[in-house]
Amino acid sequence: MPAVLGFEGSANKIGVGVVWDGTVLANPRRTYVTPPGTGFLPGDTARHHRAVILDLLEEALTEAGLTSQDIDCIAYTKGPGMGAPLASVAVVARTVAQLWNKPLLGVNHCIGHIEMGRLITGATSPTVLYVSGGNTQVIAYSEHRYRIFGETIDIAVGNCLDRFARVLKISNDPSPGYNIEQMAKRGKKLVELPYTVKGMDVSFSGILSFIEDAAQRMLATGECTPEDLCFSLQETVFAMLVEITERAMAHCGSQEALIVGGVGCNMRLQEMMETMCQERGAQLFATDERFCIDNGAMIAQAGWEMFQAGHRTLLSDSGITQRYRTDEVEVTWRD
Repeated sequence: MPAVLGFEGSANKIGVGVVWDGTVLANPRRTYVTPPGTGFLPGDTARHHRAVILDLLEEALTEAGLTSQDIDCIAYTKGPGMGAPLASVAVVARTVAQLWNKPLLGVNHCIGHIEMGRLITGATSPTVLYVSGGNTQVIAYSEHRYRIFGETIDIAVGNCLDRFARVLKISNDPSPGYNIEQMAKRGKKLVELPYTVKGMDVSFSGILSFIEDAAQRMLATGECTPEDLCFSLQETVFAMLVEITERAMAHCGSQEALIVGGVGCNMRLQEMMETMCQERGAQLFATDERFCIDNGAMIAQAGWEMFQAGHRTLLSDSGITQRYRTDEVEVTWRD
């Protein structure tokens, strides 16, 4: 069976993974961490990725116990994501593929998350809640496409959480979302925030604007604590996500829900989704931070599926794209 090497670098995580016949042999990763109150800029992120990617490649091969001769295919994230980081990783993937004389595969980042989730959890045909810093979608598979049933109409849920963390100057190490989750556990007061569900879609920009404006005033008057605000923001945005996921499950007649993406390792979100699934007699599938957060193995796994189905990416088509929708990809490897 083929061994596939996967490169992921669409945002501030850079990872190189090796997958062989459904087994993750290696999955090292690095994170570009910026000071509290700041985000990560594309150029700076790309420089970080370029500085560490060859060390990660060597680390992945050593951990997997393989050499270049053992690798059958090189997969990389084609998009969506931030332009400069995507391009810096794609250049390395193209170069390695040519040096090692291996076929190349450009992978949709979102589908990488889904295929990794299916592999790790064993979910067969779930309704997928995909939540990250750059994407928020509710997805189900039908007729060789991952169909988008609902999504954010403005910013992603992870971006909403990250930008609120900047308001409170919360540390970006290991991630702002993780630190918000820990602070939310100590929150005691639920502050009413805008709840914006529009049919099957959600909106987070209004919630963010409201809480950005209200935070300093409410904190200054002692009306609430930073922990209360983190708790309130989580409860509100996660309730919105659970609502649209449940509606998609009802439409599809689905008895499985799968959470993928970086925000998916939030234990409070998993708890709320579990409650919804139990009430429906359904089953929830989720993974931990090793596989929820962007990683190279998820690109390798999607690449493995594509390679087995006969997909190949020509060098002339091996660019990157910042906008690459989940439902653009023909999923020939599923019935």
